[in-house]
Amino acid sequence: MNRLTLEWVEHEQRKSFTVTDQMLTKQVGRVRLGRDPSRCDLVLSHPTVSGLHVELFYDPLRSAFYVHSLRPSNPPLLNHRPVLEEEQPLTEGDRLCLGLVEIHIGTIVLETVAPTIVTTPVVEHSGDTTLPLKPSKPTAPSAYGLKCPRCGQVSSYDYLKSGCPWCGASLAAANSVLMERT
Repeated sequence: MNRLTLEWVEHEQRKSFTVTDQMLTKQVGRVRLGRDPSRCDLVLSHPTVSGLHVELFYDPLRSAFYVHSLRPSNPPLLNHRPVLEEEQPLTEGDRLCLGLVEIHIGTIVLETVAPTIVTTPVVEHSGDTTLPLKPSKPTAPSAYGLKCPRCGQVSSYDYLKSGCPWCGASLAAANSVLMERT
């Protein structure tokens, strides 16, 4: 499981919150931060924080956590630079400011997948060197798609940035699946 830890001070108390790529949230695959408890997974009470300020998510294709601004009129600052239209990657030690609340990006733990080892099979020859009469049919190449974490529909990678064409959910945290041949 991929996770990142947020640390900040609120009402003179140190607080922390761990974000994972598999946690149940109000928006599938995204952790929303802001003042509004009905729309946010992490509620910050400071009046300079917007009701729905930012969302954090893990992108499996880029193997990183990202921040995305949800409030253009009150953009967050990442290391003193505004996060405007494009999502920005988060790294350990970054400072994310929502209004006057400064959040420290603590530990980031990313799942690592063991490398694939390809071996060549050893073929024993029986001495017969004749070729088969009919070559086998080539198979159609396999195609992969993204399985929506909300509705389960599979769509092509073309929808990664625009979202699920059936329910509109973000496909940033979608699993890659083998698409059925038609």
